Amino acid sequence: MVLGVSLIAVPVVGLWQWQNIFDWTRLRDYTPPPAIASLAEADSMNDKARRIFYVNRPEMIADTANFRKNCSSNEQTIVLGCYQSGQNGIYIFDVTDERLGGIEEVTAAHEMLHAAYDRLGSQDKDYVDGLIQDFYDNGLSDERVKNTIDSYKKTEPNELLNEMHSIFGTEIASLPAPLENYYKRYFNNRAAVVAFSQRYESEFTSRAERAKQYETQINELQRKIEAEEANLKTQLAGIEAEQARLDSFRDSDQFEAYNGGVAGYNAQVQAYNNGIARYKRDVDRYNSLIAQYNDIAGELRQLYGAIDTRLQTQTTR
Repeated sequence: MVLGVSLIAVPVVGLWQWQNIFDWTRLRDYTPPPAIASLAEADSMNDKARRIFYVNRPEMIADTANFRKNCSSNEQTIVLGCYQSGQNGIYIFDVTDERLGGIEEVTAAHEMLHAAYDRLGSQDKDYVDGLIQDFYDNGLSDERVKNTIDSYKKTEPNELLNEMHSIFGTEIASLPAPLENYYKRYFNNRAAVVAFSQRYESEFTSRAERAKQYETQINELQRKIEAEEANLKTQLAGIEAEQARLDSFRDSDQFEAYNGGVAGYNAQVQAYNNGIARYKRDVDRYNSLIAQYNDIAGELRQLYGAIDTRLQTQTTR
């Protein structure tokens, strides 16, 4: 008897098939927590984006130390979220300051786009990279975003296109049509994400602008006060000299000369007193501006403190 060997045809599993199997395995027993589902809904993530987001089992973490364990980076850098490559997790810092509403939504969308970028095939990635680079070179005008990208050039130079892919998709309101169409792969209404970005950024920029205005007024008023002080000192020296001259007339019984100088002396004193009054008003105004500047600076410190995930030094006992 001749024994035959039966060969079983094993189909080749394409990358997209493998990704679908991976996603199905990760999601079959997964129900997103309400806070995570709320982020996806607020960001108008479509079904594809939600799958990418949920596959990474996103977590919101309020404790800074615990957050940094999952999102390790330069300890001097403020980080609000991270994506672990290979579809191995998304972590979002839980910002509790109500003035910064929207920052978690933007972070969630930003990290989801990192995971989406990680999934792009080589040809698709080349195409998307070309769109991103072209917009950066020829269309980007937002100075704040340019500064953000400049910082990434220093901290993550090898991930620059990846970072721009997330930044442009979440923070730029108007994009070229091809790039806008690309982001429709993930968002039903990308403008909703950009609105969140604009909302929380305005909390910083509006205060920074007001602080700058106060600083300008304070510096101008300081120069005025210094000039007033110098002028008042000169006036006072003139008054004291005139007073000595009149006293010498009186002491030497030169009453006609004395009386002739009184009116002029009194005018000098009146001008000096008026100058003192203006000086005091300017000093009061200066102190008021300083107080207002300190209030705004304090609010900015609070806002930055609310998103400061850097590790803090501890005191010894």
